[in-house]
Amino acid sequence: MNAKRLEILKEAVPEAARIGALWNPANPIHGPSLKVIEAAASRLKVQLHPIGVQDPHELQGAFSAMARERLQGLTVPPDGMFLAHRARIIDLAAKYRIPTMYGVRELVQAGGLIAYGVNLPDMYRHGALFVDRILKGAKPGDLPVERPTKFELMINLKTAKTLGLTIPRTLLIRADQLIE
Repeated sequence: MNAKRLEILKEAVPEAARIGALWNPANPIHGPSLKVIEAAASRLKVQLHPIGVQDPHELQGAFSAMARERLQGLTVPPDGMFLAHRARIIDLAAKYRIPTMYGVRELVQAGGLIAYGVNLPDMYRHGALFVDRILKGAKPGDLPVERPTKFELMINLKTAKTLGLTIPRTLLIRADQLIE
């Protein structure tokens, strides 16, 4: 998913050659995910700049550093802290005019540019079915391991216009939802 997000961001902002990757060192998934993003950046011939943030108070400094580095894009993977502080992240991305790809749709609904990922409310509802089966006596070890099968691409055209971006038609056609 992280590699695909970077590919979509590069498609949305083809001139982007320097892209940041916001990551949370306290999140055990982010270290391995960062390696995937680095490999995708190499394949796309993009210079990647990882920016570790594990405390919301570090966000302003991180975005100031991105501006100094003249980053032309940013990818933000799913993370509880990033989701909880989405308004701040979206405001800073807008302030510094950094086109940003998010891992969850909620950030695009709140004003972010693009998101590609699973629909969290659908996943929670699906998880409730497993809880129901366990409460009715099923053994957790007997339940199948399932992965998401539906991924959504959401684009906020109002944000694109504010950033002065023209999203390519090929990307608009693939979007599951456009916010106008």
